[in-house]
Amino acid sequence: MAREQGHKIVAQNKKARHDYHIDDTFEAGLVLVGTEVKSLRQGRASLVDGFAEVDRGEAWLLGVHIPEYSQGTWTNHSARRKRKLLLHRSEIDKIERKTSEKGYTLVPLSLYFKDGRAKVEIALARGKKAYDKRQTIATRTAEREKQQALGRHLKGMSD
Repeated sequence: MAREQGHKIVAQNKKARHDYHIDDTFEAGLVLVGTEVKSLRQGRASLVDGFAEVDRGEAWLLGVHIPEYSQGTWTNHSARRKRKLLLHRSEIDKIERKTSEKGYTLVPLSLYFKDGRAKVEIALARGKKAYDKRQTIATRTAEREKQQALGRHLKGMSD
């Protein structure tokens, strides 16, 4: 059988970019059991309540929901179990230093397959305040309106 190539996104956490200022991102491998991989290949996962932490020198992914595999037997996994992240020691040390600072947290941004291997993109992030969220929305709306006005101008339509 030919080896898988490419990048297949399984789940994205769009709310994370809205709720947090993203400072740094890391790509980490995941330690999974067979039924979790099969469930992910069906495109079933949710990162909404997920977060990561460093515990005794190891990085862990918690709160990520990978539903049970429908054809699984008694060997099926639990949906919200703790999953180990595969990172280099220097990356774990950097993450541990940053998360010990006040206000930093580790959130998953996306879960995907890269060349047949399950990967998760995690980010060091700081929470946004309510006024930051409103400002982000206002900036995005203004940019969209500007692009629409430019498009109308180029097509010769009047405002």
